[in-house]
Amino acid sequence: MAHVLVIGGGVGGLATALLAVRRGHTAELFERDTRAPGAALDRDFFGWRRPTVPQAAQPHTLLGAARAVLRDDLPDVYAEMLRLGARERHELDWFDVRPPAAPGDDDLVMVQARRIVLETALTTALRAEPGAVLRYGEQVTGLITAPAAGDTGPDGRSGIRVAGVTTPAAGHEGDLVVDAAGRRGGIERRLGAVGCRPPVVERHRTGLAYFCRWYRLPAGVEEGPRRPWAVTGGPFAGCAVFPADNGVFAVTLFVHTADPTRSALRDPAVFERAARSFAPGEAWLTLGAEPLSGVLAAAGLDNRWSALVDEHGPVVTGLVPVGDSITHTNPTLGQGVSLALWAARRVARTAHRDPGSARYARDHHVWAERVLKPWFDFQVAADAAIGERFANRAGRTGAAREVAALFECALEDPEVMRARARVRHLAEPPARAYADPEVRARVARWLAARPDYVPHEAGPDREQWEKLTAG
Repeated sequence: MAHVLVIGGGVGGLATALLAVRRGHTAELFERDTRAPGAALDRDFFGWRRPTVPQAAQPHTLLGAARAVLRDDLPDVYAEMLRLGARERHELDWFDVRPPAAPGDDDLVMVQARRIVLETALTTALRAEPGAVLRYGEQVTGLITAPAAGDTGPDGRSGIRVAGVTTPAAGHEGDLVVDAAGRRGGIERRLGAVGCRPPVVERHRTGLAYFCRWYRLPAGVEEGPRRPWAVTGGPFAGCAVFPADNGVFAVTLFVHTADPTRSALRDPAVFERAARSFAPGEAWLTLGAEPLSGVLAAAGLDNRWSALVDEHGPVVTGLVPVGDSITHTNPTLGQGVSLALWAARRVARTAHRDPGSARYARDHHVWAERVLKPWFDFQVAADAAIGERFANRAGRTGAAREVAALFECALEDPEVMRARARVRHLAEPPARAYADPEVRARVARWLAARPDYVPHEAGPDREQWEKLTAG
């Protein structure tokens, strides 16, 4: 068994450490923040300033892929999430009567909860593990290295193996170091400091800005409307509602980063006027919900893939990335937690296989390219289409029109909804799910019955939008 050192105490780091000790390894987790989840959900969520984890205050949805890892490998964590108020919602419950069950329908359940619910449940479970040490307030400042046996770089010199980490207080050695510190974690700088070649980074700007505000349902109202609550996208802006735990929900608006009305959305009054111009925002805000936050903005996002293997082989051994450290995805598809849990589980299941070797580093990279990268590429394509639509009012003809029709047809046709949901929950790749002849035929019939269909007409027109966001 291995001693695993985990850099970062977010979802990916907590899950990696917990899954590792449950597989018989030992683990030390290093988190720069002195505070850990678990005080109280609302106090942690609304009162904890986390500048290195800005996404923590944004809405999250756990897809079926994440739920499957929790139910199969960490059932006590999943049970604790439900006890803390997380709620399950089956995609096919969109319809008044759920269609007859089909194989795989159990994978189409999302978990509605704030991120802090998952972090709290993971932390509670990890604290109870005798094989785990949690080092809060101990920031990793450097890497302990040694020559990599049997591995050479492009110049013929021995490669570099990470054998541990340093903090301001001490050095800590381990068999495997896991970078779960995210895209702001500084691993590129640390690898450069010990003489490693740089990671291979692929980056795609999204051109999208998000504005969300949190609310609580009024007393006596246990849940919001069953529909509409999903994402609604117009030609230049969109709205989504994210039901969460304990009567809390978020309303989100998203626009292009170049949209001149963007800064106005930070004003709560302007935000609410704009949100009510979309059906989901109006349906939820008209309930008289209590605002719990100001308007929280997120922009400058990108889709970023970072590999520690280049054309010469591993740039380093003894260290592998999980979560946002390997694949940071824009939140439009909600894939981040699922991909992080997949990587955490893979590390826990393989950490005993000579984790300091070049072979282990290559195998982890090959696995990530095969399992994670296709979903990263899907996110890139989806965001490019949204960005193009918002920036240039494009996407109303040709293939883009057909894709939009599939999504809208799914709201009326259970079989198309099932295909859409299988992609959404990472159960089946879009190239296969959407190529199904029956799905294609149903969408074609839907379009044929609507020859004048123009996609993305939800919400206000541009003139109305500018009036709503003025002043």
